[in-house]
Amino acid sequence: MKKQVSVEELRFGVFVAELDRPWTETPFMFQGFVLKDDKQLAMLKQYCKKVYIDSEKGLDLVDRKLQTGPLGTGSRVLDSIKSKVVYEELDSVDEELPRARAAQGKTEVALKDMLDSVKAGKAIDAPRVREAVTSMTDSVVRNPDAMLLLAKMKEKGERNIDRAVGVSIYMITFGRFLQLPREQLDLLGMLGLLQDVGKMRVPEELLGKTGKLSDAEKALCRSHVEHSVAILKESPGLPTELPALAGLHHERYDGSGYPKGLKGQQIGLFGVIAGLVDCFDALTHPRPYGETLAPSNALSMIYSWRDVQFDAPLIEQFIQCIGIFPVGAFVELNSGEMGIVIAQNLARRLQPRVMVVLDAKGNRKQPQLILDLSKDTKVSPDMPYRIKRTVEKGSVPIDASEFFA
Repeated sequence: MKKQVSVEELRFGVFVAELDRPWTETPFMFQGFVLKDDKQLAMLKQYCKKVYIDSEKGLDLVDRKLQTGPLGTGSRVLDSIKSKVVYEELDSVDEELPRARAAQGKTEVALKDMLDSVKAGKAIDAPRVREAVTSMTDSVVRNPDAMLLLAKMKEKGERNIDRAVGVSIYMITFGRFLQLPREQLDLLGMLGLLQDVGKMRVPEELLGKTGKLSDAEKALCRSHVEHSVAILKESPGLPTELPALAGLHHERYDGSGYPKGLKGQQIGLFGVIAGLVDCFDALTHPRPYGETLAPSNALSMIYSWRDVQFDAPLIEQFIQCIGIFPVGAFVELNSGEMGIVIAQNLARRLQPRVMVVLDAKGNRKQPQLILDLSKDTKVSPDMPYRIKRTVEKGSVPIDASEFFA
């Protein structure tokens, strides 16, 4: 759907379909493009006052009243990014999956051994952790969808390991989307992997309790943050800033978080990223308390917390990064069939690649059908395939991990 907007409202990821003047009067080589960088935006501001965007081919503007410019201009958190790197997808999801699987496996083994060491009172093997995170970052840089897909499929292993690896992958991916330098992607990956290591010093039965916690129990659970900071300080060879960063993922924009009750910009870019990703992963991951949400529902909930729990422009960027139909999400198609989103389409975010695993009657598809919705594949001669809704993973009678083992 096309709609006219001011160039001041534009954000990266929208598809600019028409200008308020002939294309031939501008330097643009193509009539219609996805807005990707500051150079394109500067030229639009120089030649146009208004443009038409097409939400079928790119992102929509979520809420104009909340927008102060592309990539969160006006957000001190995002404005703290001083240098950017443009990353290009070097491989397809299919090509990257074997390497992503190997990197994930290496990280899981390293993390399990590390947690065992922490339980035994030993220091973290920093070089091994660095090597594991580097292999995941390498994969995300080549193509983030492969690692994201594997992260969402993993939910039958040890909870602490699955959560830590998943958070690490999402943090690296979000950092890549924000165009952070490569060394910062590695730091985000290590932070995601290690920020909850202090839970090894909290009673396991308390962390898995399904009922309401007493004030004393709640304080004991929250102490995992201080334990994480202490453990990372005691481990030589880790980045010097890592312990302090690990103390930030439960701080909140309005000061309601812990352990220090920091507010707004006091939390910093990495702290807000860590808290936002940790929250999203918790909402969409099986847990002993609370329901598991479909990714789209979790994103809607997080969006309602803008400038309360988290910085609003950063939330908007995270939603753009993850997509309306995130990789790994179960979706119902307009045909009644069920599928798994296996890759994003950056130009048409409403039309990702989907693996159809169940037919309209709930029977397994053998073999599975791969649909690229951007190709206007048809259900029938007069009806193209479209996604009807996302669904909670537990409501689908199938183990998605078997397709990507």
